[in-house]
Amino acid sequence: RQNGINGTRRGQGDQPRAQFPFVNDLLCIGCASCVAACPEGDVLGIVFGKARVINGLRCVGHGMCETACPVGAMKVGLGDIKKRDDIPLLSDANETTVPGLYIAGELSGLSLLRNAVAHGKRVVENIAMDSQRAESKHLKDIIIVGAGPAGMSAALTAIQNDLSYTLLDQQEPGGTILQYPRKKIVMAHQVEIPLYGKLKRAEYSKEELLDIWQSIIGKYKVNYLTHHKMETVVKPNGHFKVITNQGEFEGRKVVLAMGRRGTPRKLGVPGEHMKKVAYQLIDAQSYTNDHILVVGGGDSAAEAAVGLARQKGNKVTLSYRKNKLFRIKKKNEDRINEMIRSKKIKPIFNSNVVEIREKSVVLKQTEENVMEIPNDYIFVFAGGIPPFKLLKEMGIQFGGDAERNLA
Repeated sequence: RQNGINGTRRGQGDQPRAQFPFVNDLLCIGCASCVAACPEGDVLGIVFGKARVINGLRCVGHGMCETACPVGAMKVGLGDIKKRDDIPLLSDANETTVPGLYIAGELSGLSLLRNAVAHGKRVVENIAMDSQRAESKHLKDIIIVGAGPAGMSAALTAIQNDLSYTLLDQQEPGGTILQYPRKKIVMAHQVEIPLYGKLKRAEYSKEELLDIWQSIIGKYKVNYLTHHKMETVVKPNGHFKVITNQGEFEGRKVVLAMGRRGTPRKLGVPGEHMKKVAYQLIDAQSYTNDHILVVGGGDSAAEAAVGLARQKGNKVTLSYRKNKLFRIKKKNEDRINEMIRSKKIKPIFNSNVVEIREKSVVLKQTEENVMEIPNDYIFVFAGGIPPFKLLKEMGIQFGGDAERNLA
């Protein structure tokens, strides 16, 4: 507790939790509205008449507890970022320590669809307050990197404000949503997309959201380019230059909306180069009657394992380096536990992949316990290597950087 604020600082799973709930004891009346609102079940509880974080590892940061609190005692946020190496220092308008270079979406530390859309809109509205406009056809008012919810929202707000822009992405529009398994449900609570309007439901499937993006792109003629992977951003002549693997783009301002996931983290074991190894699952229905290994212990791994286990004839094994699954949503925990009980998924905890072979994979639990199991496909969900190093090379400071500079 600090100044009447109670909360978790970060999760204890594979990666730091960017967001978590805080309770202001001075305001909390112990009504349990936040507990009832949380769809994850046991994140919050009432202890001695006050709301408390019981299981912060389950918090996914959707903020329903904050909305439900009648006295404003609950906040979901980043906490004190001054010591955090994973959160860029941003102004209220999401401008970085490099003037004219902005960050929108989960790269700021705040995930969720509604946060991403709100960030994209806020950033461009702030840019629009500057009366100066690009006068050359080769120079845009804004270069937007990332065509996920934050980048799309920024592009639509640019259209609203008659700003010239170019939207770049290394893949198709959709951002992180593209990586989700087929039919994954996405929280869309209180989301209002610029030009398009408010999403009417609280939940949408992956496919429904991607259809909405495509309809928006067509209706408003969004100017975007795919297969452009950003390599760096420089400012050689007073204007920003975004350098990609396909070319260079100049803009007065730059909005980075490419997410935190970065490059998929690999296992670094012999055989990982084989075509049977993948780092995302697009369509579980494409796999039947196969021996499949899922590696990881987060929501993505759990959802992939469950989806694959539901297909005809699959024998699914889940390998995780810890003794149980951490940080997964209550719905996913219930589903995977049911699959384990019904023997449709075989978990091998405290295990690591040590070698991938053509028709098998070798797992190691201890020096004495090394096993080889049949295998046709491997799906690795070991998180990603965030683009923090790249951002720092651009001159963007993070919380930990500021503290070190003062030392």
